[in-house]
Amino acid sequence: MKNPAEEGKKIAIISYITFIGALIAMVMNSDKKIPFASFHIRQALGIILLFFALGYPVGSFDNWSVSYAFYLFFFILWIYGFVGALQGEMRLIPILGRLFQKAFKSL
Repeated sequence: MKNPAEEGKKIAIISYITFIGALIAMVMNSDKKIPFASFHIRQALGIILLFFALGYPVGSFDNWSVSYAFYLFFFILWIYGFVGALQGEMRLIPILGRLFQKAFKSL
């Protein structure tokens, strides 16, 4: 029998590939509800939705240093989550991980 992390690893990795990837991962995980995959789907969806929600207000600053910091912050969060999925670990994303797990607990 497969390790639960190995079983949901493919779905977890797919969830970090854009918003479409997160939707595809949700559909792939809808039947079995693999806990590892669900964890990473919640993390990835949280990162993506927060990026879009804050992107417009940050863009209105019209300052490259604010935009750079914004993109760097989300890139680091994305890398942290993606590497966790690749390594088969369920590590919460710093600062926001618990919030994403609570907000999307039904996934």
